[in-house]
Amino acid sequence: MEESMASSVNLTAAEKAMTEPLLAPASYSGFPYLEAVVGFMICMYFFETYLDIRQHKVLKLPTLPATLKGVVSDEKFKKARSYSLDKSRFHFIHAVFNIVEEAAILSFGLLPYFWQKCGILLENMGLSPDNEILRTLLFLGATTLWSQVVELPFSLYSTFVIEARHGFNKQTVWLFFKDMFLGMLLMVVLGPPIVSAIIILVQKGGPYLALYLWGFMLVLSLAMMAIYPILIAPLFNTFTPLPDGELRGKIENLASSLKFPLKKLFVIDGSTRSSHSNAYMYGFFNSKRIVLYDTLISQCKEEEVVAVLAHELGHWKLSHTMYSFLAMQVLTLLQFGGYTLVRNSTDLFRSFGFSSQPVLIGLVLFQHTIMPLHHLVSFGLNLVSRAFEFQADAFARKLGYAETLRGGLIKLQEENLSAMNTDPWYSAYHYSHPPLVERLEALELHTKKEE
Repeated sequence: MEESMASSVNLTAAEKAMTEPLLAPASYSGFPYLEAVVGFMICMYFFETYLDIRQHKVLKLPTLPATLKGVVSDEKFKKARSYSLDKSRFHFIHAVFNIVEEAAILSFGLLPYFWQKCGILLENMGLSPDNEILRTLLFLGATTLWSQVVELPFSLYSTFVIEARHGFNKQTVWLFFKDMFLGMLLMVVLGPPIVSAIIILVQKGGPYLALYLWGFMLVLSLAMMAIYPILIAPLFNTFTPLPDGELRGKIENLASSLKFPLKKLFVIDGSTRSSHSNAYMYGFFNSKRIVLYDTLISQCKEEEVVAVLAHELGHWKLSHTMYSFLAMQVLTLLQFGGYTLVRNSTDLFRSFGFSSQPVLIGLVLFQHTIMPLHHLVSFGLNLVSRAFEFQADAFARKLGYAETLRGGLIKLQEENLSAMNTDPWYSAYHYSHPPLVERLEALELHTKKEE
């Protein structure tokens, strides 16, 4: 009897983890957080699939909407229709896989299983499984690797089949995997200090934890906004100054007329990966940069490029970027405030199969439980974003770019083979930018009013 008791006392942490079964969700008798989360995920899947079906039916329409007839060529319309239908069919398959995977991970307790195995692995390495930071980093590494592996076939098919079939993909398999591994390396470098800081803050935060977490994320987001375009983005693309010429002169004149503090004007080699086009701005206070994709310059006339930038500068002049940033800060603070209310909830952890309460796991579970709010907030932000887009279009129109902006928007729609027909319910739920038809109608309406 004494020998038996001694052997049980001397069990290692790893052996205990192996002999103690996971707390199955079915054995939990409190509030059914797990069932509620999985049930909501499934309901949202059916709702979004219904919207996808509506959109797919609209994409199959053989004719252009009235606003685009005589504006977009039949050839471009057929290509855009084929591209959109290919992406739609692929999305149906991907969405089924995602909901099955996510529901299975939660329902079968794979998260607590991974957490348990990480503790065993640390023990086998001669490290303490009670070291929450090490265990969390190991858990994140395992789950991230899992995600990369299961998503890889979908990424490869999307890039090298769908995008290539429609003439967009320009990258090689080597470049694809180089980008993927470089992204993973950045996570390995940047992830541990960020995760460690969050865990320490939660462990020592006290009554002002929400403010500390929010302050940390604010500083981190500002630091990333400064670091990303200077140190990270150049790892993936080459940035070269826009050569002197008419286009540069027109852009600088536009920026000067709006008192936009333009310091540098770059061209990015987006064509090395895709023929899709884009443009963006970044920078703080009196040091702003504008970046043009080389594909944008090749696809549009100079005046159209300037008109597109007038739209983007409209966002800056109308403080849309600042409003969006402030809104995200308020939402982040509210989320952390909500997290502090449940972070010590034994019921929340036990419902998902955890017998301990790790910091990162608590954050993950909390995000799952507030998914309904996430969807509502996302829908609200989309509505605000769409309003901002109309306002930026109106700003460019008032500067005298109505016709060139119209031409630029049409050209971008054609070259990117964007969907010409859109279901109103689908676009209202998913799109942060209004469909082209709505933007052209708004431009035409306001132009006629001014005449």
